[in-house]
Amino acid sequence: MMINTPFKEFVENLSQGFTPIVSSKFSKEDYISIDLSETNQNLNTIDVSSSEAFEVYINKYLKKNNLRVAYGGYNETRAIYRRSSHFNQLDPETERNIHLGVDIWCDAGTEILSPLDGKVHSFKNNNNYGDYGPTIILEHQYPDITFYTLYGHLTIDSLSKLKVGQIIKANEVIAYLGDASVNGDYAPHLHFQIIRDLQGNIGDYPGVSNKKDLDFYLQNCPDPNLLLKI
Repeated sequence: MMINTPFKEFVENLSQGFTPIVSSKFSKEDYISIDLSETNQNLNTIDVSSSEAFEVYINKYLKKNNLRVAYGGYNETRAIYRRSSHFNQLDPETERNIHLGVDIWCDAGTEILSPLDGKVHSFKNNNNYGDYGPTIILEHQYPDITFYTLYGHLTIDSLSKLKVGQIIKANEVIAYLGDASVNGDYAPHLHFQIIRDLQGNIGDYPGVSNKKDLDFYLQNCPDPNLLLKI
């Protein structure tokens, strides 16, 4: 890679095709995109504050389309975060409601894979209501660049045997998806985010932005699908 290669192009060039990040039993053809934005009128028919109702909605969507995994959400403005004081602000400019990663919606207990070689940078149980729950951050070092990937909404046991600096190989199982009792009270899903500069964070990094800071975060956290190519 050239030193002057833009970060987004660098990320895109790291993979040549579909790169699984949840169980390898799923093929690219098992995935379907899902719209969870505030403009999706179908979400008005469910209680988005209820993780159980949200899980039913996701499962019905998958069953209707005869598919197994739903994904999406990058740079998506969502109303669901208004249920939590961890995100909620009265000012529309500072309300954190724009999603910075991609969500992969599938069953609790599903294996989580590292898409790249790396090492464990940090991990933490971010147990605020509506937060990530158990979270892992991997560090990926290349000759010209170092960056990070974040995996949120895991099981608590996923953190139990990790060590900072532990070497991780591409396609290695690094964790398992948690359920609503441990994952911040969400329907089971993986939050996956690519981060250029962690800004000193340990085991955590903002996964949702407000309008005011969005330009910075979209540069620092490019679309994960550039790498995953779902």
